[in-house]
Amino acid sequence: MGRRTGWVTALREVVARTAVGRVVAVAAVLCVASSGLPGTVAAAAGAADVPAYAFDRDARAIAAAEGTTDAVRLEPGTTYRSALAGRGKVFYRLELDDASNAYVSVTAVPRAGATLASGDGVKVSVQNADSGSCSYDTVTVGASRDPHPITAWGAREILVGKGLCQEAGTYFLVVERTETGTEAGQPWELELAPVSEPPLAGAGATSVPEAWNSATPAPLVGEPVDRPGGEGFSGAAAVGQGVWRDEIVPGQTLFYKVPVGWGQQLYATVDLDSANTDSGFVVPALDLTAYNPVRAEIADTSIGYGGTQKSTSLPLLPPVRYVNRYAPTDPTQSLRFAGFHYLSVYLSARVAERFGDGPYGMRLRVRIGGAAQAGPGYEGRSVPSGVVDTGTGGGRSAPAGGTADGGDGAGGAGAMTVVAVGGIGTGSALLLVLGVWTVTARRRASAQIRASAQNPTA
Repeated sequence: MGRRTGWVTALREVVARTAVGRVVAVAAVLCVASSGLPGTVAAAAGAADVPAYAFDRDARAIAAAEGTTDAVRLEPGTTYRSALAGRGKVFYRLELDDASNAYVSVTAVPRAGATLASGDGVKVSVQNADSGSCSYDTVTVGASRDPHPITAWGAREILVGKGLCQEAGTYFLVVERTETGTEAGQPWELELAPVSEPPLAGAGATSVPEAWNSATPAPLVGEPVDRPGGEGFSGAAAVGQGVWRDEIVPGQTLFYKVPVGWGQQLYATVDLDSANTDSGFVVPALDLTAYNPVRAEIADTSIGYGGTQKSTSLPLLPPVRYVNRYAPTDPTQSLRFAGFHYLSVYLSARVAERFGDGPYGMRLRVRIGGAAQAGPGYEGRSVPSGVVDTGTGGGRSAPAGGTADGGDGAGGAGAMTVVAVGGIGTGSALLLVLGVWTVTARRRASAQIRASAQNPTA
């Protein structure tokens, strides 16, 4: 997907440093940060009724602070909705112990209709109270230059051999725009999702195995099962191994989540249907991105589109292992947790200019390689519970699609068990209900957006 206002800035300058001013500034930023209540969607560029991102319905609206003194504390287990206005840094506070790992994903949604450069994006870092850097990540909108959701992450990790950021205390999540000179002062909405990973019960290995199955698997075939994708991380559609069918319109991002157990490998391919016209070529047109359970990007792939059917696959990924965090680079470093991994599919808004508004038929082919293994032995559970499969109970399932080969470990073990509902009877009825519910929700969200546009004072 890529590798996040004016009057708000002026208002902040007037009121920023007084007690009353802080209240006014909070109210102003919250007005920008919520084009509706949490759970509403931010509109994409192009078609006004195409939702770009559905925020977590339970997200707590907070204001970003321009300094560390007034930074709002982020608590693991709570999702937050905020806004990034202007070009300066904004701060959020973390209070951390000296044992758990802390992660915060930042999903940024650029303003609908924005004209962006390929380098427009967000920088996310975690710093200690003495400005020492614990982590750093930058994500941009990429070559498409489309305003679409992008996600970066910050981390404070307790790692053997790492000297900085290992003590308990106050830390800060720092978010800022990359500097390209475009869209200065325009607000980008943010979704913040902090997660706490418990320590291991005992000492573990720190060396990453070099050998893993790097053979390309046979193409996954079978009758596709209808599975409408979600429009945000919180509403991602659960899928298991199989072939899944959906529709996508230009400017839209669809989200899916796949349970991947310890020792397993994730493979994914997306196919885009042909158009009714042949009017040039769009580069890039279709993006497929994989994220780990804390929403850190693992890998992505992109392909152009000329009106004929296209297909692209994620690069081959190593198995999920706790020790992968000691690897020097991604994608291995990010494949450190068992749990639901996310797949996002984005179709460029520019496709509509060449080939029409769609929708375009799409197939997502998911394969889970290898047999699930026992976890590393955590001391407690993640917060929120279940984000990381710590092997301490809980339960999660995902529907499995109908495949011709039956699969080679389709899903995982224990908390990662996959329930096959892609066949007949109750399973088909469940998928039908889920599909109708999702389509109804999309139409309802689109109707709300159109109504707001027609009656902005309502």
